[in-house]
Amino acid sequence: MGYTIAQKIIKEHLISGEMTVGSEISLKIDQTLTQDATGTMAYLEFEAMELDRVKTERSVAYIDHNTLQSGFENADDHRYIQSVAEKHGIYFSRPGNGICHQVHLERFGKPSKTLIGSDSHTPTGGGIGMLAMGAGGLDVAVAMGGGAYYITMPKMYKVNLTGRLKPFVTAKDISLEILRILSVKGGVGAIIEWGGEGIKYLSVPERATITNMGTELGATTSIFPSDEVTREFLKSEGREQDYIPLSSDEDAVYDKVIDINLDELKPLIACPHSPDNVVTVESLKGTKVDQVCIGSCTNSSLLDMLKVAALLKGKTIKPTVSLSISPGSKQVLTMLSDCGALSDILASGARLLECACGPCIGMGFSPNSAGVSLRTFNRNFEGRSGTADAGVYLVSPETAVAAALTGEITDPRLLGTMPKVKMPKKFKINDTAVIPPAPVSCADSIKVLRGPNIKPFPKSRPQEDTLKAQVALKVGDNITTDHIMPAGAKILPYRSNIPFLSQFCFGVCDKTFPERALKLGQSIVVGGSNYGQGSSREHAALVPMYLGVRVVIAKSFARIHIANLINAGIMPLTFQNPDDYDKISQDDTLVLNDIFAGMDSGSITLTDKTNGNTATLVCNFTDRQKKILKAGGLLAFTKEN
Repeated sequence: MGYTIAQKIIKEHLISGEMTVGSEISLKIDQTLTQDATGTMAYLEFEAMELDRVKTERSVAYIDHNTLQSGFENADDHRYIQSVAEKHGIYFSRPGNGICHQVHLERFGKPSKTLIGSDSHTPTGGGIGMLAMGAGGLDVAVAMGGGAYYITMPKMYKVNLTGRLKPFVTAKDISLEILRILSVKGGVGAIIEWGGEGIKYLSVPERATITNMGTELGATTSIFPSDEVTREFLKSEGREQDYIPLSSDEDAVYDKVIDINLDELKPLIACPHSPDNVVTVESLKGTKVDQVCIGSCTNSSLLDMLKVAALLKGKTIKPTVSLSISPGSKQVLTMLSDCGALSDILASGARLLECACGPCIGMGFSPNSAGVSLRTFNRNFEGRSGTADAGVYLVSPETAVAAALTGEITDPRLLGTMPKVKMPKKFKINDTAVIPPAPVSCADSIKVLRGPNIKPFPKSRPQEDTLKAQVALKVGDNITTDHIMPAGAKILPYRSNIPFLSQFCFGVCDKTFPERALKLGQSIVVGGSNYGQGSSREHAALVPMYLGVRVVIAKSFARIHIANLINAGIMPLTFQNPDDYDKISQDDTLVLNDIFAGMDSGSITLTDKTNGNTATLVCNFTDRQKKILKAGGLLAFTKEN
């Protein structure tokens, strides 16, 4: 039996475990990336391990999230990250150089390499044949120190693309189509490989859009072959030497195969408030639009921007619409400027934003109250835009332009003939905004610079054999990390200050939660299915840990979040019978006895002291995860070992 692309990379990087679906494996990590919203904490964790130098082939620290400097906090974090990077062997991408995933694709990603990043959209690297996965900051810190990265061996899904995209139908529409087919839970526990005759017509930026959006499926990662399209992209970036061919074996076996005929695909749109709430654009014809945002790590490549410029050339956006443009990197912005495309964009009435994540994480450019915002982003969770009652839709750049020009949701195919866009053979290379680390010989003399907002890593508590605690919060299905620990311009500057950040925990669900949890001392959170979907932010585990949450009981968990909970020393348990969820109420007092024996047997009995009910909770932990929980989290465990 042959291997899939992902299985080949896993086999090459396997440190421990068997490549059997569902079993724990550990992998050697070649590259890491961080961004500043998660990076400060990741580097505090790295420092806590008392290691001198990173052990990876390449680690890069990007500044692309917290770039709105309305106080000293973000600037201090940037200074801290830069000094840590210089001292410990990490490359530093300065503010303005671009979004981590776009820049990493352009300058550092290599086919067949492993990459983990403290950002859930790290699978963007799968567009050039990397095994690229989002992870919590602590997992990234361990990998930087030379430690293995642990995952559950995933299933393998294959998506075969046939035919060819028609004008105004895009890679974004392919992403939305697979979300429509599988839902935001459909990729959990799987790696999605893209293949078929149709992929030869997709450029690397288009492939990267698809692998980026695979995160919204809950997939471990997504990956494309490394082929002649990959070679041409790397050649255009002056990195042809990084190319190697990579494809699946003809007799590779997949757990699921999905066929998509590109000839039949239409422009699609994801409606509020979930990426899988997908319908055709034409079905929403005439819906008034207040705001349009083009950019983010999903659709900010040079190809995307050149198509936007061509469609806007000589036209003016509707006076009732506010349009923002966020190029994905300094390279993209420079080349837009040099060829005149930027002038076409600005002449239309668009507002040019920084080469950063910006509106995608609620960092500025929030919609008006109850506004409709069309965005080329990857997430449209409620409140994520910074406006609680806004309706956010996910679309392609072409559909976004159509809405900006007409003032309403409009099928882009009605714009006429799609202008021809010619990509350059060579991209403009200027890496002056990437600062290499100091030589090892100079590292001892470099001082790490810490601002007053940077607080120590919070201390966790070892798991005990008996827990008696109150349910501090009960929530429903599809609770995202944005629900647990919101982002946005007002909150993100405090990512390195867990005590202050804790005031906002679960603020979308219940503003009284932080105060109540602190008073309880220790507590339990109960959730529905797919708990913790969305961003990889480990703060959604660290902050509840700081507030005294010891256990989260849910119907099911998202992959990265369950790892982050264990890393924080919080025990994630699932209901053996999902109906038992309905028998527990907020404020009930729950007792879990013989926890250690339950960890070994795979189940723990819960007794609800308030109503007398009992329930069986499943705990399928590996031996390593048991040790981490008993130690009080990954940092404590790593120090002990």
